[in-house]
Amino acid sequence: MDDSLIARARRRQAYWLVLPTVIVLAAIAGWPLLRTIWFSLTNAQLSDMSAREFVGLANYIGEAGVLRDGEWWHSVSNTLFFAIISVVLESLLGLGVALLLNTPSRIQALLRAAVLVPWAIPTVVSAKMWSWMLNDQFGVVNAALQSMHLISTPLAFTADPHLAFPTIIMVDVWKTTPFMALLILAALQLVPEDCYEAAKVDGVPRWRVFRYITLPLIMPGILVAMIFRTLDALRVFDLIYVMTSNSHVTKSMSVYVREQLIDFQQVGYGSASATLLFLIIALSTTIYMVGTRRRMENAA
Repeated sequence: MDDSLIARARRRQAYWLVLPTVIVLAAIAGWPLLRTIWFSLTNAQLSDMSAREFVGLANYIGEAGVLRDGEWWHSVSNTLFFAIISVVLESLLGLGVALLLNTPSRIQALLRAAVLVPWAIPTVVSAKMWSWMLNDQFGVVNAALQSMHLISTPLAFTADPHLAFPTIIMVDVWKTTPFMALLILAALQLVPEDCYEAAKVDGVPRWRVFRYITLPLIMPGILVAMIFRTLDALRVFDLIYVMTSNSHVTKSMSVYVREQLIDFQQVGYGSASATLLFLIIALSTTIYMVGTRRRMENAA
């Protein structure tokens, strides 16, 4: 049989194998998305969904649309700031932890299990746990800082507008750095030992080995980990909502959407903000992936 016919048959077989997955994804993700977009074009209210009317793009660009709401743009800037700072910190700390875990040790397995504990705790549980620990009246963190004479009066970490956002980022970094370390560690273990042995024979300093051998080889793994974390950070909800509820200072896009849908019962308006949230995440991911691909092509 001709090679082109074989290739065409294999491609057709691959399409048939992928088809069930595409159908399932369309059912569990595509249909809710299309329904949300449809509701965003109506004035639906949660109290009476049957009375909705088609209003076009009024929920987006109308006089009282989402894009003219300062609170929405404030939540967008909060979310982007949270995503950028937390992902950068988690990547740097995750790289450091991965390098330590990759060092041969008798208790290596125990260290790897221990470092994953924060990531294994559900986000809601860890957020509530840190809320109690950081409480200004009876939290252990304030008690420890006062006993060391670092502060004279208790700090309201989650209520003070100047401390709330850094506190949330700190808790997120504590929880998610192990996830980044795990992915980067997997990339580190794929680096061929021959490269290190050749560098050792040539007497190359450790920093130059890391700069010119280790880092380029694990960079694809780091970038993949950063994509996963960026997607997760852009839709952050539970951590912020549990620690600071509907606070204006820390409100993210997901908290804004929940407020419109549940508190104000504006299904049409809330669906419009949810659709914009989806578009922002899709656009950010596309830009990030295009930039990453160009960087990897230039490096190659």
